[in-house]
Amino acid sequence: MQSHKKIISVARQTIETESKAIAYLAKLVDDEFANAVTHVFNSGGRVIITGIGKSANIATKIVATLNSTGTPAGFMHAADAIHGDLGTIQPEDVVICISKSGNTPEIKVLVPLIKSLGNTLIAITSNKDSFLGKQADFVLNAFVEKEACPNNLAPTTSTTAQLVIGDAFAMCLLDIRGFSSKDFARFHPGGSLGKQLYLRVSDLTDANEKPKVGLQSSLKEVIVEITEKMLGVTAVVEDEKIIGIITDGDLRRMLAKTDDISKLKAKDIMTTNPKRIEGQAMAVKAMDLMEMHGISQLLVEDKGLYKGVLHIHNLIKEGII
Repeated sequence: MQSHKKIISVARQTIETESKAIAYLAKLVDDEFANAVTHVFNSGGRVIITGIGKSANIATKIVATLNSTGTPAGFMHAADAIHGDLGTIQPEDVVICISKSGNTPEIKVLVPLIKSLGNTLIAITSNKDSFLGKQADFVLNAFVEKEACPNNLAPTTSTTAQLVIGDAFAMCLLDIRGFSSKDFARFHPGGSLGKQLYLRVSDLTDANEKPKVGLQSSLKEVIVEITEKMLGVTAVVEDEKIIGIITDGDLRRMLAKTDDISKLKAKDIMTTNPKRIEGQAMAVKAMDLMEMHGISQLLVEDKGLYKGVLHIHNLIKEGII
């Protein structure tokens, strides 16, 4: 069994090999890359990405990235394409074919078929002089000197390079489209990233209880309000404006230092100038405030009037935290 030292050495060597290859890719980005991006942007169709083996797996990820950042895309397996799936390609579509060698039998069969349809063909390959490279209208150079595999066989560095080229291509299209965080949220409404971009505080608090007491409320009234509303806190309000806050912690600290509690009022216990947030603020801003001040509740207001309480559990439930 390999020692931990040997395992660590192999892992580090793999990462270093791939990182050097990725750094070299930056030097290979040229006018042809820019022309390919511009052509896709102006095409009016989808991007159909194809490949075989590990390159097919990379293709599906690039498709997902393009779709989520505003460029319609679809996947077509190279082997399936020559058995009927060529119908996936529509006249305005641009086809991206991914292959390290650019010379596999499937690619040599597929490429002429794509060319016969009249669609623009973009290659992502490590070999610009390959069959694929020579037939493509644009070549995105994903050259790697060697695989991270010690036998230089298992696709490792080459597939990483393909993925990075795909990411770079997608981000260039995103930039040209002016794709914003609001656009991203529209395409990711159910994920935690999307929720961070569109969920507002009021979306999380409208269904919550709204604990509140007055300045002259008795200690018993304060305890009952906090207990019944089950948020661990109550606002102290006057004319619906927030004057202070009383938390479970405030009650415990008060009981620890006060012998006679019979005459205590809310105004004697509350913390003035509590942290608060507008209902229309983004939920992620509330999360930042809670983390900054080490608190688990925020009072919510709208145009200076008390609207409720945001609890950290609301953020956890929605996956914001």
